[in-house]
Amino acid sequence: MQSTKPSNRGGPISSDTRINDRIRVPEVRLVGPNGEQVGIVRIEDALRLAQEADLDLVEVAPQARPPVCKLMDYGKFKYESAQKARESRRNQQQTVIKEQKLRPKIDPHDYETKKGHVSRFLGQGHKVKVTIMFRGREQSRPELGFRLLQRLADDVSELGFIEANPKQDGRNMIMVLAPHKTNKTKPKANA
Repeated sequence: MQSTKPSNRGGPISSDTRINDRIRVPEVRLVGPNGEQVGIVRIEDALRLAQEADLDLVEVAPQARPPVCKLMDYGKFKYESAQKARESRRNQQQTVIKEQKLRPKIDPHDYETKKGHVSRFLGQGHKVKVTIMFRGREQSRPELGFRLLQRLADDVSELGFIEANPKQDGRNMIMVLAPHKTNKTKPKANA
C-alpha cells in the first residue's frame, strides 16, 4: 500500500550558482582567474587553490561533465552581473498598445474626436488597436466597419501605418496601427 505522505527525497531545485563547499562532485574542470585552462582536478585541490588565491570556486557550467568551475571573486561577479541586467532592462523599449473603440454609425464630430486621440497616441510613439463594435443587424454589414477603418488609416497615414489589417473577430472588427519610426524621437505635440 502506498503512503500519502510526501517523500523526503530531493527538494526544490535551486537556480543559485553553487560556490565553494556547495559543489558536491568528485572532480571539476578548472578555469583560472584570468581565463586560463587548468584542467580536470579533484574538488579538494580546486578548493585549496581557491583558498590560496583568496578567491571563490564558482560553478559556471553545472550541466557539463565534469562541471566547469572558475576561480573568481564571487561578490564582484554578482555585482557586475546585476549591473549588466539593470543596463539591459534600461535599454529595452516598452511597447504600449492604446485602444480606441468605434461604432459603424459614428457621428462626424465623434469620428474627428476619436481620430484626434489616435493621432495623439501615434505621435507619442504608441501602437493603437482600433476596434469597431457591431450590434444586432450591423454584423451583417462588415463592409461599413472595413471602410471606416480604411478611412481612419488614410487620415492618420502621415503618423502611422497599418500593422495588422482589419479582421472580423466575432462582433468586433480589429485593426492595429503602428507609428512610423521617425515619430518616436519627436517631442509631444500640443495635446
